[in-house]
Amino acid sequence: MTEKTDFRKTLDAYRARRGRFRTVDVPDTQYLMIDGHGDPNTSPAFSGAVEALYPLAYRLKFASRRDLGRDYVVPPLEGLWWAEDMDAFTVERDKSRWDWTLMIMTPDWIDQDMFTAAVAQAGAGNRPSRLDDVRLETLSEGRCVQTLHVGSFDDEAEVLARLHHEVVPGEGLRMVGRHHEIYLSDARRVAPERRRTILRQPVAAAETTG
Repeated sequence: MTEKTDFRKTLDAYRARRGRFRTVDVPDTQYLMIDGHGDPNTSPAFSGAVEALYPLAYRLKFASRRDLGRDYVVPPLEGLWWAEDMDAFTVERDKSRWDWTLMIMTPDWIDQDMFTAAVAQAGAGNRPSRLDDVRLETLSEGRCVQTLHVGSFDDEAEVLARLHHEVVPGEGLRMVGRHHEIYLSDARRVAPERRRTILRQPVAAAETTG
């Protein structure tokens, strides 16, 4: 029987603790990615993105096991989030102004040919409306600060405000890149107050003057 890799257990980047802000060096990571804009609770583009990502993720897992003898647990859904004014996240929580990229991590042994074949297979039956918007791309984040949030997505604002305005500058760092969330809980099955989400912010050394 092929041993199944669970990246949530083997990769340090998937480890975080509630109430602790930890600096971690995240390696370049390959993802299935799809972009969108607007409130994730009401946007058809968001639901369409989810419906396109999962069939591809599972087809790639099955192809890896069948053709390469390498099996793995499909990693959790992740998202990059940003807005022209980041107060849309920490103060106003105006979701209509949010831009996002939804992602599912894909092992680096999955190549473009396997991705192209998976897209063709996923489109052969009940074709997801946003299937052609998905791409296979490597994300380079480097040094990040992250923590574990337990609770509703709408309760993240206080944690993010502390991360952005206290923890990052307090460590002599500045924010670069996009706010990153890793959804360890399935929002369809877990009550809001019990959801576990890694909140990650890429950082760099603060610029000095003088």
